[in-house]
Amino acid sequence: MKKNVIYLLCLTTLFFMGCEEEFLDKDPQGDFITQSQLSDAAALNPGLIDGTLQGVYSTMISTQTGGTTGHDDFGHKAYDLFSDFLSSDMALSVSTYGWYRASITEMQCTEDFTFADNRQVWQHYYTIIRAANTVIATLGGNDAEPELDANKHILGQAFALRAHSYFYLTQYFSNDYDPSAEILPLYLEATNIGQAKEATSVIYAQMELDLNRAIDLLSTFNRPSKSAVNAPVAKAILAYVIASTRDTSRLPEVVSLCNDVIAESGASVMSSSEVLGGFNNVSTPGWIWGFDLTNEIGLNLVSWWGQVDAFSYSYAWAGDYKVIDQSLFDAIPANDVRKAQFFDSPANPRHLQPFFKFYSDQSNGNYGGAPQVTTSDYVFMRIAEMHLLKAESLAKMGQDGPARTALSDLLTQRLPDVTYLNSLSGEDLLDEIHLQTRIELWGEGKAYLAMKRNQRCVTRGSNHLSFVGETICPDEERFTFEIPEREIQFNVLINEQN
Repeated sequence: MKKNVIYLLCLTTLFFMGCEEEFLDKDPQGDFITQSQLSDAAALNPGLIDGTLQGVYSTMISTQTGGTTGHDDFGHKAYDLFSDFLSSDMALSVSTYGWYRASITEMQCTEDFTFADNRQVWQHYYTIIRAANTVIATLGGNDAEPELDANKHILGQAFALRAHSYFYLTQYFSNDYDPSAEILPLYLEATNIGQAKEATSVIYAQMELDLNRAIDLLSTFNRPSKSAVNAPVAKAILAYVIASTRDTSRLPEVVSLCNDVIAESGASVMSSSEVLGGFNNVSTPGWIWGFDLTNEIGLNLVSWWGQVDAFSYSYAWAGDYKVIDQSLFDAIPANDVRKAQFFDSPANPRHLQPFFKFYSDQSNGNYGGAPQVTTSDYVFMRIAEMHLLKAESLAKMGQDGPARTALSDLLTQRLPDVTYLNSLSGEDLLDEIHLQTRIELWGEGKAYLAMKRNQRCVTRGSNHLSFVGETICPDEERFTFEIPEREIQFNVLINEQN
């Protein structure tokens, strides 16, 4: 992938210049091809549309895709970070430059639609949706059945990426799964015409349709790198989607999907040494989806690494410290290898920074020692998530024994003795699974999803700058983003619904 990065980014630029309807609708006798001509050409030459697909992936890691020039606007990982703060498992313990302070950690943006943070989240994911729709349209539309395997694989990835973006939008812009609540506009074509909000059930039905199609189309896909979505990743996204409905009758489907991902992904649970290894390499066996960052991509202080890693030359080194919540850290047993992921020195201002979970592979162990351009990779999904989601689902089904086994498959790599699990059942077991989800996936953008999925509250620890000791629940308005002011102003249909 590294040798193709410059090409990929150039294609991203061409995509944003070329996917507008005005471009596609030019007269066939003019200077540009039509959508129909492009579709015909792509049917014979998948390379023509694969470049656009790569542009979609690039959008996930690019800056300013939320429509701002802010240093908190850097793609999907930017909103993983937003959600980690909202979950309160991540604390802002020192704020020198002000990023995230008022809008996110004090939850002002989630109660005021005029804050740009709402627009960032909305625009980023809808940009990916529109790009995915362009790929889908070029390959024949939502009901297309491409003849070439290469086009099947491109179409499958586009369906999965569209569903992935809708999933995150459902989590960020609705408090809970309410089938009848109108929450989001649904776009199945690359159009500039604003749509009305659809009911939750409609959005979810489309996500499931897209992901099932993706799984089928990707059944023969051998991806060139972990940046691409393959069938196991699509199944993992589908497992999250179904689990988030909180429909107990569908939990066996979630367990089955998790089992498939565990069996088919080729991934293994990260070892005790790997969880202290920096989380900086996409080739790590426990990662099932991530992005290989390179010098050519050119991400620097405006990146997830810049905001979180004290060894990167950026904010987390210079004075905006992101740390684990003190109460969550205290809940990690002393003999748990994950306790050592965090800098434990109460007298030091950097207390509880994730020194040994996340650190740049370019820093040579020096604070701020990494060059400004980061080549440490982004993790999007790990196999550990499927073990935890499987355990959670089994426990909710009342299958305590299998749930304990699923949890122990992970914890045997973290603790010297997991026999304490044998004494847990019912709500106690569910409590333990939720705690282990928060510990294992800290800083990876998954705690917020677990809180929403399980309707779990959290009480902030002593090292936050705001709301110390306050309990925050996912059904509160301040836990969920607002449809942005600009969307309400310019989308007449949504304006009328509000």
